[in-house]
Amino acid sequence: MTDTPERDLPLDLGVDLADGPPLRARRRFRRRYLLVLLIPLFMFTGAVLGLYFQPPGLQKFYQLTGLQPGGGADSPIALPPDIELPQQMAETLLPTDVVGLARLMPRGDVSIVAAPYGAGDARVAEILVAIGDRVDRGAILARLDNRQALGGAVLLAEANLAVREATLLQTRAAVEASRAEAQAGLDQVRASEREARASLQRAEELFERGVATSAVLDAARNAAENAAQAVTRAEATLARFAAVALDEQPDVVVASRNVEAAEADLARARLDLSRAEVVAPIAGTILDIRATPGQRPPVDGIMDMGDTRQMMAEVEIWQDRIAAVAAGQPVELIALALPRPLRGRVESVGLTVGRQGLISDDAAANADARVIRVLVALDEASSGLAARFTGLEAVARIDTTAAARSGG
Repeated sequence: MTDTPERDLPLDLGVDLADGPPLRARRRFRRRYLLVLLIPLFMFTGAVLGLYFQPPGLQKFYQLTGLQPGGGADSPIALPPDIELPQQMAETLLPTDVVGLARLMPRGDVSIVAAPYGAGDARVAEILVAIGDRVDRGAILARLDNRQALGGAVLLAEANLAVREATLLQTRAAVEASRAEAQAGLDQVRASEREARASLQRAEELFERGVATSAVLDAARNAAENAAQAVTRAEATLARFAAVALDEQPDVVVASRNVEAAEADLARARLDLSRAEVVAPIAGTILDIRATPGQRPPVDGIMDMGDTRQMMAEVEIWQDRIAAVAAGQPVELIALALPRPLRGRVESVGLTVGRQGLISDDAAANADARVIRVLVALDEASSGLAARFTGLEAVARIDTTAAARSGG
C-alpha cells in the first residue's frame, strides 16, 4: 500500500470544527445581527420625531386622512395640524407645553365704529381723525352730510318752543289779571250791597212813618237782593282764581304742557342732529378707516378702534389639551413679523367649545377642529410692541408646568 503524500493530508489550523464556524464568520454574523437590531430603533426614533415636529409631508397626510396624531394617548405630544412651529420654539418645546394659534388684539377686542342709527341715505361729509390718533369716549370722529337738514329741524323746534314759552307767560299774566279783576269786582259789589241795604233800611223807616209808599219799599228790597246776588257771583268768580295756586290754574297747566311738548320736540330734533355725527364708543386708538368723504358708510363700519394700551392675545387650544391650561400660566408668542417673542400670562379660559377659526374660514374644513379660546394678557413691554400689530397671527406656547411650580 502506497503512503499518501503529506500535502494531501488536511492542514492543522488549530481550530476545532466542533466548536463552531471560524472566527471571521462569527464576527461577520455579529455585525449583521447588530445592524438588524439598529434598523427598528432608527425607524422608531424617526417616527417619534416625525410625530413631534410634523414635517409638511406628514401634515398633508393628516389633512387628507383626517387622523389626529397622538389622539389615542392621554397627553399627545404632537402639534395640531397646519401649525408651522417656529424653529426657535421647536428647539425648546417640551411635551408638557400646549401650543395653539393666537391672534393679537386690544383689551376688549376691536370696536367697530358704525354710522349712527337712523342715518338713512346720508353720506360721509368729513373725517376728523387719522389712523393712530387716540381719542376719548364720545369724541366726534366724523360728520355726515345730513347735518344741515337736521340742523334746520332743530332751529324750527327752538322757535316753536319760544312761542310756547311766550304763550305760557301770557297765560300766567292773564290769569293774574283776571284774579285781580275778580277781586276788584267783588269789592265793588260789596260796596253796592252795603248801599242797597242802607237804602232799604231808610225806606222801611219812611214807610213806617207813612212818608214812603209800598212801591218805594219794594224797590229798595229788590235793589238789596240784587246787590246780595251780585256779591255771591263775584265771590264765586274770585274763588275760581284764588282756590288754587297760579301754576295750577287750568289755563296755565295747558300752556305749561304745550311748553313741555315743545321741549320734547326740540330734544328729538337735537337727537336727530346727533345722528349726523359719528362718535367714539370707547376711549382708544383709531386702527383703521374704511370710508372717505362722499362715500356711503360701509356696512362693516366706518372705522375700527381699540384700547391698545393693554394688548391681549386670543389663543385657540384644542379641546384634548385644555385640561392642562390654567390662569396664571406663562405664555410665549412668536410670529415672523415680530422682532422678538411676546410674553404674557393666561388671564382666562373660555367656557365653550367652538369651531377653529384662525386657520381657515372654510367651515367644512374646520368641522372637526374643536377648540376653546384662551385669553392671554401681555406684559407691559410686549404690549407696547404688539400695539402696532392688531390682528396679527402668532404661535403661542403655554407652559403648563409653571402653575404647579409656583403652587409648590
